[in-house]
Amino acid sequence: MSAFPKFHRIAALVVLVVAAGWIATGKFSAVGSAQSEASDGGVQTGEAAAEAPAPAPLVRTVAVMEPVFANHARIIRLSGTTAADKRVDLAARADGVIDKLAMEKGASVAQGAVVLTLEGPETLAQAEIAQIALDQRERELAVAERLFSGGNTPEIQLTSARSARDAAAAELNRANAAMDRLQLKAPFAGVVDSVEVELGEWVQTGTPVATILSLDPILVRAEVSEVDVGSVAPGSPASVTLVNGERLEGTVRIVSREASAETRTFPVEILLSNPGNAIPSGMSAEVELSADPQRAVTVPRSIITLAETGELGLRVVGADGLAAFAPISIIDDTEDGLVVTGVPEGVKIIVAGQDLVQDGDPVEIAAIDGVDQ
Repeated sequence: MSAFPKFHRIAALVVLVVAAGWIATGKFSAVGSAQSEASDGGVQTGEAAAEAPAPAPLVRTVAVMEPVFANHARIIRLSGTTAADKRVDLAARADGVIDKLAMEKGASVAQGAVVLTLEGPETLAQAEIAQIALDQRERELAVAERLFSGGNTPEIQLTSARSARDAAAAELNRANAAMDRLQLKAPFAGVVDSVEVELGEWVQTGTPVATILSLDPILVRAEVSEVDVGSVAPGSPASVTLVNGERLEGTVRIVSREASAETRTFPVEILLSNPGNAIPSGMSAEVELSADPQRAVTVPRSIITLAETGELGLRVVGADGLAAFAPISIIDDTEDGLVVTGVPEGVKIIVAGQDLVQDGDPVEIAAIDGVDQ
């Protein structure tokens, strides 16, 4: 009986030692918990990790449109003003009293027509005297030549006669020039815009007399910007709309090669036919010029995007099904959308989802009503 209690004491001591060792290991989980953890996405062995498949790339769904290429002539719109093709301010060429005034304000005049004559009896008399003197010197020269040919006069006298004749001719020319200054002639056909003098009025040399305008053809003067000046050239067609709504077709006559110092714009002149002088000078007008045609595509305004560098462009899809960025230049803004250049051949333009993809991303094209794929 004494041995039995001793055995129990030994067994209790063994259990105590085993329990202490188990507590020291720190493993309190139930049996099978490690397996469960591994099967639930816990730590796996290297072999199991190597056998796991790589995640599939994300494929975005986008809508696209087929680019339609066409030659587009950009319209350059300018504001201008009509102006006379020619303008001259006539002035008196001599002192005197106005004897004849053959023009009225608003009337038409022909080229070369005498529009004003001054009184000049003294000038007329001087011209007559000069003509008489020249006739006399001509007769004296003829006599001297006959005498010299017959050997009856020395050569010096013949030379003197010729000099006298030449001097008389010069005097007559001067008298005729003075006579010519008594008259004013219209330098070109046109309309008398203003008359500053009256019949019988005394005028001095340089006194303003009248203004004559040539209105057929008529000009439209406008100014083109530095950006557009390279797209405009003499001979280019132009469409002009006057302030009264009348629309006319004309031609660019001049594109200045020097910019205005104040506005940095270049003056342009458009020539218009103006039969009957119907269009007055100084009327406001709108001008439309056509730039040289460029191969371009019209796209919706909403699909324009930016690259990381800030460059303007479009997102496109190539034949490989990958998204790419295409830099573009906007050349016009129309009712149908923006007209752009730089779209590559053989691609489709992303019109929905363009901001969700990057270069090289695979995309899936979706069918959307109203979008041409």
